[in-house]
Amino acid sequence: MAEMFIWTEKYRPQKLPDVVNQKHVTDALKSWVKDRNIPHIILAGPAGIGKTTIALCISKEIFGENWRENLLELNASDDRGIDIVRGKIKDFARTKPIGSDFRIIFLDESDSLTPEAQQALRRTIERFSGVCRFILSCNYSNRLIEPIQSRCAVFRLKQLGKEDVYEYIGRVVKGEKLDITEDGKEAIFDLSEGDMRKATNLLQASSTFGKITKDVVFTVAAQAKPKDVREMVGLAVSGNFAEARKKLYDLLVNQGLSGDDVIKAVHREIFSLDMSEEKKLCFIEKLGEYEFRMNQGSNEIIQLEALLAQMGRK
Repeated sequence: MAEMFIWTEKYRPQKLPDVVNQKHVTDALKSWVKDRNIPHIILAGPAGIGKTTIALCISKEIFGENWRENLLELNASDDRGIDIVRGKIKDFARTKPIGSDFRIIFLDESDSLTPEAQQALRRTIERFSGVCRFILSCNYSNRLIEPIQSRCAVFRLKQLGKEDVYEYIGRVVKGEKLDITEDGKEAIFDLSEGDMRKATNLLQASSTFGKITKDVVFTVAAQAKPKDVREMVGLAVSGNFAEARKKLYDLLVNQGLSGDDVIKAVHREIFSLDMSEEKKLCFIEKLGEYEFRMNQGSNEIIQLEALLAQMGRK
């Protein structure tokens, strides 16, 4: 039986030059890696743009075949408290490196650490900086305390654009010999919103259908098709509330979407609607209001119907 791989891992870049788009970061890191000596590093940016990949590439290039023994990878969203710093992190930091002068601790989603844990981490970084380097990844670097930020080189990664996602998708399509249409690639980009991990997972899931088209991608992602959303919004704006409500129920019941899915789909389509900018701004404001209500526990069907009613107002 052929060995099965998750494509996000199978096609994850193994060296810094292979990382998509983030040249301003990888160029700076390459000289440090070449000298086999790096400072403490903070990698900041949204999900799926290469933070974990860069940390793994650094470890593999510095430590070679010993990279697993010299790298401790932790997710701070799971282990948020002070005990993880006093326990796992400190124990690993004080252990002798294998074939190197230092080890690396990679702390993913470090902005999830509690303030007390961050204070303990600051002291650990100071105490073991001679034998251990820290790489912290986060979505928002301002959520890390200033003493940690000041001890690290901070790199802000760019959001990935369409060309970047297409380049990476091309690697996978070539490697797996897939048949994908242009509108299929565009649908993957639109739904992934620049998140390369999400794009790769969508591509792998869609590949089971054979030819990858836009309809296949939206079916796999359980997302509303833009045409259906535009039709619903158009009916609401024109004052045809009854038909707009029928379309809404089709999205919720027949297509199995959640209220949050519908809100996000409407948000994506509003900017392409043929209406004044003033009206678009009004709709965006209403979307935010009704999304907040649903997140606070309000009935999603009632709130979505109220949203459609608001759109029909002149």
